[in-house]
Amino acid sequence: MSIFEDRVEAGRRLGKRLEYLRGQDIVILGLPRGGVPVAFEVATALDAPLDVIVVRKLGVPFQPELAMGAIGEGGARVLDPHIVASVRVTEAELEAVEQRERALLETRVARFRKGRARTDLKGRIAVIVDDGIATGSTARVACRIARTLGAAKVILAVPVAPADTLADLTEPDEIVCLATPHQFTAVGYHYRDFSPTDDAEVVLLLDAAAKRLHSARSAASGTDVDEEVQIPCGSVRLQGHLYVPAPGTSVVVFAHGSGSSRHSPRNRFVASVLQQAGLGTLLLDLLTPAEELNRANVFDIELLAGRLAAATEWLGARPDTAASTVGYFGASTGAGAALWAAADPGARIGAVVSRGGRPDLAGTRLSAVRAPTLLIVGGADHEVLELNHWAKALMRCTKELAVVPGATHLFEERGTLAEAAALARDWFLRYLQPGANEAHDEADN
Repeated sequence: MSIFEDRVEAGRRLGKRLEYLRGQDIVILGLPRGGVPVAFEVATALDAPLDVIVVRKLGVPFQPELAMGAIGEGGARVLDPHIVASVRVTEAELEAVEQRERALLETRVARFRKGRARTDLKGRIAVIVDDGIATGSTARVACRIARTLGAAKVILAVPVAPADTLADLTEPDEIVCLATPHQFTAVGYHYRDFSPTDDAEVVLLLDAAAKRLHSARSAASGTDVDEEVQIPCGSVRLQGHLYVPAPGTSVVVFAHGSGSSRHSPRNRFVASVLQQAGLGTLLLDLLTPAEELNRANVFDIELLAGRLAAATEWLGARPDTAASTVGYFGASTGAGAALWAAADPGARIGAVVSRGGRPDLAGTRLSAVRAPTLLIVGGADHEVLELNHWAKALMRCTKELAVVPGATHLFEERGTLAEAAALARDWFLRYLQPGANEAHDEADN
């Protein structure tokens, strides 16, 4: 039975449980790969730094599945003296195993951190986070490694685990677990969405967490914006989250698909990629909670497009975004709304990207779109792919159709969302840079 919607929801709930740690000298350490999305939400909730704790098992040479110890960064090593003695492993054999595993560990560290230094744990509270525990072997090693690296206290925090496994864990000083189901089959069984996490997502989340800390420091000095906002639109106020790294930075406004919101983990993932590239983002709810109850509103493309236009006007009235070039990123039905809004005669939209979108919902207005438009579709999303081919044929602007091989409608397959995000980033960087629109207009004339 599912307890959590996905790792994002599990992380938010875990962050609330750990609220008592706020303000203490803590470091959140995610266990790659699946533990990192959970740890990201915990770190965000507690305004704490996020890092990974990478460990490698040291297997007995002639029986690799039997662990005789483990290694971590900074030369950390823990050994099980009873195993080493009982199987009579020599120093030379131990050194050979460690050298091999150390090389693999350093490769993973380099991939995840991209040159960032490991967060110092000396004298601090290490909060080790995973998406769940089954046998507890990895968690045990991670706790030992954290202590070897100088952590003054080690807390193990997970959304779900079997009670008997937790009872046997002696390595952490404290254990926080949200659920201990009586019938524990596997960690993934307790998530509705347990899609695999790939290396690219781990890197992006670590980058986003580092940016968040930098933004917090910058915000204190008034150099950037990273905040929840309310946008007036007629009789309603739309909820959004605005990130602007510096005044005048180009801003991409997100138009979510049906049933989604500004909290969509997929769109937040794409937003983090754009932010790392130096772009601003506005994650926006185009409908109020009350309006969402009427399913017809979700497909009222003209209504949604009007809301996008209102958000764009709002950006134009802010001192820090008045000079910003605006782009639209639309997913599913949100792509139809983005293109509808971009077709307005007075629209000053620098670029549009559709991911798994329904541009056909913009109908005859497609031919009026002037903004360079990228249509990204999954290769396995056959029906939507045909609709995008049809829509592209109607458009008269600069346009491209990019097909991500093997991806279905939600881009849930390993690596496909990261590929779509990179395509969107490159398109926006190409067309939202100063002078890009002028060069485009001259090319069209």
